[in-house]
Amino acid sequence: MTDTETLTTPSGIAFVRTPEERFAAVEDYPYEPRYATVDGLRMAYVTAGPDASAGAATILLLHGEPTWGYLYRKMIPVLAGAGHRVMVPDLIGFGRSDKPVERSAYTYAGHVAWMKDFLEATATERGSGPLHLFGQDWGGLIGLRLAAENPDLFDRLILANTALPVGDSPGAGFDFWRQFSQDVPYLDCGRLVDNATANELSNAAVEAYRAPFPAELHMAGARQFPLLVPVLPDDPAVPANRAAWEVLGRWTKPVLTLWAPGDPVLGGLQPFMAERIPGAAGQPHAQFEPASHFIQEDQGPALAEAINAWLSDS
Repeated sequence: MTDTETLTTPSGIAFVRTPEERFAAVEDYPYEPRYATVDGLRMAYVTAGPDASAGAATILLLHGEPTWGYLYRKMIPVLAGAGHRVMVPDLIGFGRSDKPVERSAYTYAGHVAWMKDFLEATATERGSGPLHLFGQDWGGLIGLRLAAENPDLFDRLILANTALPVGDSPGAGFDFWRQFSQDVPYLDCGRLVDNATANELSNAAVEAYRAPFPAELHMAGARQFPLLVPVLPDDPAVPANRAAWEVLGRWTKPVLTLWAPGDPVLGGLQPFMAERIPGAAGQPHAQFEPASHFIQEDQGPALAEAINAWLSDS
């Protein structure tokens, strides 16, 4: 198919699909893409580690805006090498996943529903072992809602530079990004990720983050995501996030926070997240430097080693 060929789901969602050749030059991400169908849309994902029949724990790695599963390329081999099964989906609108072209197709509740459908569609591939969540940026916003609305789904939560707003902004840094994402004529996702890391990305990595978005038609999700963060009191997601905090305020299963305090947007939120969820009490929370918002780029192997050590002590 061409870059701009538009398809339609049975329910009427118009979408585009990034041609596979856009990913041909991506380095250091040797995993064969798999696909699950959610709401008539194709969601891409990769897996690594033991076969599902081995009964190993599965770690679900959820990315945020404007990245895709490639963000976890430095963590996957370390986690899988320790015997964990790893599953890394591309959110709808990102990576190799289908991309609805109308911004109205993207809602916070819709992303939570898509991820729940994805986990149901891939249940046999996870096997019978426990399921752990690692969520950063929107991966945390979606993952925490999913966990709170399905409290038996995850055995452990691992949070990194994320939040769960209930009508208030994380600060001026986010407010600037929210407005910038709407005003900038070309949303250069490769350069955006580079600007949100402490270490300079290689040209190959910058191009890998640009790969999913050959045209503006593919960027509806990337454009809409900043507006979906419930930072205003009348945002439609505020009641659901408040309900999620009610559940998380009683959550006693283990929770680990791994943070980059150098993140100019969310760097100061680790104590808030760790102190508000009971399951985080007494856990070996850690901070990583040098690192900025995309901590997986700056400190991926160290993050994975911290996770391995935490799980091995269980």
